[in-house]
Amino acid sequence: MKIGDEAKATPPDGAVADSVPALPAWKAFAVQFSKGSGGGARVFSGRVEHLQSGRRTTFSSRDELVAMLERMLDAIEEPSV
Repeated sequence: MKIGDEAKATPPDGAVADSVPALPAWKAFAVQFSKGSGGGARVFSGRVEHLQSGRRTTFSSRDELVAMLERMLDAIEEPSV
């Protein structure tokens, strides 16, 4: 099985799988952390980018990252299937 095939696999009960993948590409993000971020560091900053639209923004805390992701997800228009 190749990466990404798990979303296309037929369910074990023989039912037809939804045409919407479990991990849809239109909900994919890239998160880049700044040099000082990580582990127990006090710094937690960087940028987040929605891969399909190219929209991006910066964050300076964990809470801000989550808030930005929530806002970006709310703004995504899911393609019709």
